[in-house]
Amino acid sequence: MKYYIIAGEASGDLHGSNLMKALQVVDTDAEFRFWGGDLMQNAGGTLVSHYKERAFMGFAEVILNLSKILKAISFCKADIATYHPDVIIFIDNSGFNLRIAKWAKEQNYRTNYYISPQVWASRAGRVKKIKHDIDNMYVILPFVKSFYDTYDYDVTFVGHPLIDAIADRTQVDEHEFRAEYKLSEKPIIAILPGSRKQEINKMLTVMLSIIDDYPDYQFVIAGAPSQEFEYYQQFIKNTDVHFIANKTYDLLSVSYAALVTSGTATLETALFKVPQVVCYKGSWLSYQIGRRIITLKYISLVNLIMDKPVVKELIQDEFTSKNLKKELDLILNPYERTKFFINYYDLEKKLGGKGASKKTAEHIYNALKQNA
Repeated sequence: MKYYIIAGEASGDLHGSNLMKALQVVDTDAEFRFWGGDLMQNAGGTLVSHYKERAFMGFAEVILNLSKILKAISFCKADIATYHPDVIIFIDNSGFNLRIAKWAKEQNYRTNYYISPQVWASRAGRVKKIKHDIDNMYVILPFVKSFYDTYDYDVTFVGHPLIDAIADRTQVDEHEFRAEYKLSEKPIIAILPGSRKQEINKMLTVMLSIIDDYPDYQFVIAGAPSQEFEYYQQFIKNTDVHFIANKTYDLLSVSYAALVTSGTATLETALFKVPQVVCYKGSWLSYQIGRRIITLKYISLVNLIMDKPVVKELIQDEFTSKNLKKELDLILNPYERTKFFINYYDLEKKLGGKGASKKTAEHIYNALKQNA
């Protein structure tokens, strides 16, 4: 079968690559053409566009880059028409993917969605269009399945692919890891400032502003695969800060605590059982728009899945050096840390265990065979 896959950021690249590997097991003749990143490219097939070229975050940023986005949408439609795949698989990235899905359905392409658009967070009215445009939806969060049930839309919960990604990784030797990156024996506080330049701009300066208050710990920035060290360097004023690129899982596996920009990284940090403070700050305009249309009680996946405040969220004006220090002090407290670990284990149970990529691949391939 010929598969056309569209992912739009680092997490989509990760989940897309694992799905491709799983599809290659059930369909040994699988051919791939995709929008994604390095991980998907390593899995095989043809990369059409790298997600770095479309990394726009926030309402205001999308508006400012609207011309570029519209050109990409037009190009994507033409590329699909030329390739003529057996199925199009959309991964998250709703702003781009739902526009392609509407067109694709009109052209009678088979449409599958892996990792649902966040209609459960805002603009739930989009569900009607999704039901019309998407043949099969595979969701990775249990509360999303429940959400779609209320709209009489039968979607498939497959579990969360991060559990596989973390379980299948090569275990790191902590002593060797510290030696390789010239880290001392002090406990590590990981800093995850996001993968996009806009996020790093907003987050990193405040995250780094408190390090002098913690001489008994060492702070390590997790560099995203989409950015070069030179971009981070402008924010690093303290020589005691370490930087490790493209080794986030290894870093989390040896970390004592973490400061994390809201996104998939909050769930990754939880699955590594690392106490964390969740941080988020967007542009003023994007935040003002977002707070008027997003209906959720929480922004972090950890709290959303557990439906209670397991991790502290410092959002927009609350994201200050003073508040960050206060919350970091709390998660370094032994009693508070014990509560984190209990909640994190419950979280993992709710996510449904291993096999999300395998289950999704089997569903997609079997449906294709039945409709062949």
